[in-house]
Amino acid sequence: MAGIVDADTHIIEPADIWEEIPEAMYARRPIPVSVPTDTLYKESNAFWLIDGSIIPKPGGRGGIFLHTPSLAVREQKRDDIPLGARELTDPLARVAEMDKLGIDVQVVYPTLFIIYLTDDPQLEVALCQAYNRWMAEACDRTGGRIRWIAVLPLRSIEASLQEVGFAREHGAVGALFRGIEKDLSLADPYFYPVYGELEQADLPVCVHTGAGCPAWTNITDVALSATFPHVRSLPIFGFRDIVANRVPERFPTLRFGFIEAGASWVPYLLHQLHRWARTPSEEWGPQLFRDYRLFIACEADEDIPYLISHIGEDNIVIGSDYGHQDPSEERQMEQVVRGRGDLSPEVADKILCENARRLYALPFE
Repeated sequence: MAGIVDADTHIIEPADIWEEIPEAMYARRPIPVSVPTDTLYKESNAFWLIDGSIIPKPGGRGGIFLHTPSLAVREQKRDDIPLGARELTDPLARVAEMDKLGIDVQVVYPTLFIIYLTDDPQLEVALCQAYNRWMAEACDRTGGRIRWIAVLPLRSIEASLQEVGFAREHGAVGALFRGIEKDLSLADPYFYPVYGELEQADLPVCVHTGAGCPAWTNITDVALSATFPHVRSLPIFGFRDIVANRVPERFPTLRFGFIEAGASWVPYLLHQLHRWARTPSEEWGPQLFRDYRLFIACEADEDIPYLISHIGEDNIVIGSDYGHQDPSEERQMEQVVRGRGDLSPEVADKILCENARRLYALPFE
């Protein structure tokens, strides 16, 4: 049996990453800054200074909670995961942690880049290039145990195509998208050249929760709504538009993953699409996920048998959110999934081991 693939983990980006920024943009690299702990931000008291803004802003309107930078007191106090493993400054320490958890492969998503960072295309290119090159080097030291998701400077299609090429040649297993990219739906033809390049590279579109739409972020008060409206719900909108506009039919081998949004929204959305399209209900079930190559990351305590009736047992994956400490985290996902009692060992193996290998084109041996 192929080993377990943790389909969604994270890096807490260290300042070392920005040493990879091209010399011409080095003066504009992100700088970690901190404030006292007796402010509104309490122990989430460190931020990145990027293009004149502090990111993240962990309070009020336009707020979002992030674990980066690790300079924050909250991060410095952590003893659940070694800092070198969280930051990937010590990739082998992270591999040792994986061995303790029984994980064969981790797929690493960014933390900082799940936020829309800048309107400046040149700065975005520099940030993405630095991150991708740093991740390629760090993951290369793990012998394939840790794989990474590339970030693309989507304000520049030309630069994004170049980064897809770099990702393909340096061990990436997907490319990050948020459910809305600034003010564009993921079904917008603007993205078609990138989708085509990803298809040729055999890399999936990975739609992760994230604050990709700054206009929406700016009106959300995290004291009232937490991160649900502007972070967690965006992959749902991305799924709806990709499916409703039949984007997968234009790219017949391109795979799509929808990550860290849970899966319980799927039956509701399929019902809405069925009523909107006025097509037979059987079109809005496992056949859709199979034909469109759609993969959904579930959470270990969801009603997985019910979800399988809508998604099918071959298109559900699961991730631990390793690196973060929030409601999505479930480092004991294998024990929970296998101990449920309502999933056969064969289905549990698909969710834990096999389906993510097909999503990310990982070897089965």
